Amino acid sequence: MGAHRAQLLTAAPQGTAYDPGADAVVQAELAADAAAAAVREAGLREAARIAARADELQALRELGTLEQTEPRDGDEAVRGELTRRAGGYVQADVDGWLAHALAAHLGHYRDPAAREAAAGLLTPPVLVHAALLAELARLVPGADVGQLAFAARLATNETEAAGALAAFLTCARPEGC
Repeated sequence: MGAHRAQLLTAAPQGTAYDPGADAVVQAELAADAAAAAVREAGLREAARIAARADELQALRELGTLEQTEPRDGDEAVRGELTRRAGGYVQADVDGWLAHALAAHLGHYRDPAAREAAAGLLTPPVLVHAALLAELARLVPGADVGQLAFAARLATNETEAAGALAAFLTCARPEGC
């Protein structure tokens, strides 16, 4: 910026005062700084939102009421925060909760666009678990989540095989693949 200002002052008539408000380069730099600050602030607000939701889901998990809670937009990022904080023992519970919600179209997963977006935000085992749950629920409509706990183990330990099973069950329906 200093070289630019020197060029402006050299080219200006004698006695002209430098006005940063009229300097397009300075104004562009100020606008870029303001935009960068707004992006940083938005990032901080989003991190705070994720942390608060992670606290909420962790408390619900500890109370044993996580399964009664519907997921919200952004809970996929909260999953990552919970995993970072507490590791795998929380991840399995949250993954199962998200898979069930995705399979049953609960919360924001009622929206097909949210389900489609989840495909890019959740891990393959969670997505396969959801697909397997959805197909098993079609086969045995009255089955509860506890009866289908094996689906989580299959999806986690044998993701590819569980995905193939979900696809096979989809094709076994009268309407087919």
